[in-house]
Amino acid sequence: MTQKIMIIGAGTISRHHAEAFKKLSKPEEAELYVTDLNEQALQDFCTQYPKARPCKDVDEMLALPVDDKDIVIVATPPRTHHDLAVKALRSGRHVLCEKPFAMNREEAEDMVRTAEELGLLIACCSARFLDVETTGHAIQLLRNGALGNVYRVEFVHKARRSRPGVEHLPALRWFLNRAVSGGGCLMDWGPYDFTTLNEVLEPTRIDVLSAWMANPETALAEDIKVFDIEEHVGAALRYHRKDGSTVIVEYERAACTHGKEYANVQLEGTQGAAYWDWLCYSGDGNITRVYDEDGKAKEETTSYSASPSMLTLMDKPLVFFDRTIRGQDAPSVVNRKALFNFAIIDAIYACIRTGAAQTIDLDSTNN
Repeated sequence: MTQKIMIIGAGTISRHHAEAFKKLSKPEEAELYVTDLNEQALQDFCTQYPKARPCKDVDEMLALPVDDKDIVIVATPPRTHHDLAVKALRSGRHVLCEKPFAMNREEAEDMVRTAEELGLLIACCSARFLDVETTGHAIQLLRNGALGNVYRVEFVHKARRSRPGVEHLPALRWFLNRAVSGGGCLMDWGPYDFTTLNEVLEPTRIDVLSAWMANPETALAEDIKVFDIEEHVGAALRYHRKDGSTVIVEYERAACTHGKEYANVQLEGTQGAAYWDWLCYSGDGNITRVYDEDGKAKEETTSYSASPSMLTLMDKPLVFFDRTIRGQDAPSVVNRKALFNFAIIDAIYACIRTGAAQTIDLDSTNN
């Protein structure tokens, strides 16, 4: 049998997966398939990637013979993730799902439960910012005690005009419709944010103490008929770490704000602090450690540069997941880890909706 990489959806994000296909462990032993309800999108995709084999629909694709290393990539709007992922799993294949993982926790739990019952793996594409050297450096500072007792984390990214469906990918107005997207900037960027935070802090439980959201008003194109998602969100969280310590995380994300643009990811501890570039789109980035020396603050900056062998951030979800299903060590966001990370996003929305604090326990997502 031959491994098959099957992409459901032929849009922009699917083309990144087609590029990642070339970097699999054994691309010469794999076949690429694609399907989309939009015939023009499907045709355009196959023109750009002539080795891709088009399927008229999902049923035709999933009726193909099954190899134990097959991967179905769900690269469609979030409203469809649950049904397509479950259908793909029931065909006997592993699933890589675009972020956000699902529309709500109930869907996410059903997706993971189905995978586990079938002895399969389901992963989330929120792995794009894992295995970043600057973040790895920050993790080592934490683990070797260089920062002392870490008591506060700031994770803030505020852009004035960076809205999917408006300034970014303006043709895809579904980003602005909660019934299709599941939410705004929290659903769009939260999967990356909390996957990174969880990699660094290694929590066993998270309390969402308070949360809020807003949608700053701007002039909009006339064809925007539905715009009911948040573009600015914030939360105060208490992370209970596996070493028994707790740390307060001040989280804020904005795709639109009238305030000052601001980005900072920082750990503050009793013996020092560290702030760093975690996105590293090009592979280059810095991390700065600040500590006391004879009563004065001293800064120490380490720079990292991309190497030709490095994966791009868009390659990582598929390449990592392929390694995982082959039994290799790779930082995929798989099964219960995907559920735990998504449950944080769902809990922030629940805190906003109810005004009550929420708790996500790693053990509860492992049952």
